[in-house]
Amino acid sequence: MANLVTLSRLILLLVVVWLAYQPISAWHFASFFLVILIFVTDGLDGYIARKRNETSLFGALFDIAGDRVVELTLWVVAADLDLIPIWVPLVFIIRGVVVDTIRSSNSVSRGVAPFALMRTALGKFLVSSQFMRIFYAVVKACAFAGLALLRPFPVVLPAIWERIDALIVGLTYLFVYLSVLLCIVRGLPVIVEFVKSQKDDILGTIGQKR
Repeated sequence: MANLVTLSRLILLLVVVWLAYQPISAWHFASFFLVILIFVTDGLDGYIARKRNETSLFGALFDIAGDRVVELTLWVVAADLDLIPIWVPLVFIIRGVVVDTIRSSNSVSRGVAPFALMRTALGKFLVSSQFMRIFYAVVKACAFAGLALLRPFPVVLPAIWERIDALIVGLTYLFVYLSVLLCIVRGLPVIVEFVKSQKDDILGTIGQKR
């Protein structure tokens, strides 16, 4: 059931992308609500998995893969529509490839869920804690929801847009760049702990040979 919820996010994503490339109309406002629904279901699949005792390594990896597909697609589309600079999706792509490769390989080799891999207290808080995961998801949801309004609002509701454009634009890009910052901050502990573990393994091997 939880995996079906994850799959439904990808279907909703396709609708959002399709709408983004249609002629601007009132229908574009649907993307605002669809983006929110996508991120709500992101938290819902984990809740359902725990409630129905359906947690598994595959489910955890599938959830992370779904998250990456959603966020990377939305960032790339936003850059393609000239709503954000191209370096923003590049940061998420590079960080996602590096961090998810480390997580996936370690999860398979150790047989534990990706978010259970962190060892240090700081790493557990930044990467694994429920607070940071929810906070990061909310920030990204606000960024994407704001971006979804930037194109249709001035065209469909120009009078209202003139009054609140500065507020919406300001908040949207605040959340966009806060997302970038959190992306980097939450990725660094994974990389640092991986490098340290590899160093310890090498030193341990050398010590055994001696």
